[in-house]
Amino acid sequence: MMANINVRGISDRTKEVLRVQAAKAGMSLEAYARRVLQKASMTHGEEPSSILDLAEKYFGPQGGVEIEAPSRSTRRKPVEFS
Repeated sequence: MMANINVRGISDRTKEVLRVQAAKAGMSLEAYARRVLQKASMTHGEEPSSILDLAEKYFGPQGGVEIEAPSRSTRRKPVEFS
């Protein structure tokens, strides 16, 4: 199954530039836009592809960071049940 996408809000100038580039490539505007989107979606190992890759990128292979937790206290008086 192939997905469909609608792109709204493209300026007339952008559409015309894409149409001309498509014509130079001997393609329809739709086929050219499809090719541009396919190329843009391919990663070259520079961007993580999952949340796990992001976590490793920012926190390292250890899976986390060590932070010192602040001490906790309360201003409330303890309840007495006597």
